Amino acid sequence: MLQSRKVLVVDDDAVVGQSIHRVLTEHGYQVRETLSGAEALEELEHQRYDMVFTDIRMPGMDGLEMAARIKVSHPNMPVVVITGYGTEAGEQRARALGVAGFLHKPLSPDMIVDNADRVLRERSETMEAIRQSALGLLHPAAAVGTPAAEAVPAVAAGKESVAKNVALFFAAPFIGLAYIVAFPFVGVWAIGKYGYKALMARK
Repeated sequence: MLQSRKVLVVDDDAVVGQSIHRVLTEHGYQVRETLSGAEALEELEHQRYDMVFTDIRMPGMDGLEMAARIKVSHPNMPVVVITGYGTEAGEQRARALGVAGFLHKPLSPDMIVDNADRVLRERSETMEAIRQSALGLLHPAAAVGTPAAEAVPAVAAGKESVAKNVALFFAAPFIGLAYIVAFPFVGVWAIGKYGYKALMARK
């Protein structure tokens, strides 16, 4: 079960708001009702909610205008738009705003609860994905199941190995040159050594 299930219901028809309130409360949600978009925006400035249900046709500020304002001040807030006058243009505008759902009246209790459950589940999954992505950026090893404590020595060892290889790459010409320069002297020394031993053996 989700830890937080606070819903703000916005509808100028108090009867509709109370019906949604009753249905969601019976399923474990905490619900607050407002009668206008302005009142809802004021409520969101002072209280934290997990999602918003709003009617689309209301005096003054309609549901889509309110949804647009919510997306500016609370970009991660899911908004479900409810209407009894659904049009293709209205739905397109709602989708363009990034609303989480678009429901048509008459509403049934199952429609209300199923949409609330779906929206909050998707919100929870999205937030968890963001959290995991952040952890992966901070601790890359954790993203593939490697304990961070084990990853640090591995990274250090990798850097040390790379440094050694780079050093050998740049040193190799000088090492070869040293062998070339030293070879004649080593050869003369070896010939002299074995020649001396052969001479002493004859005596």
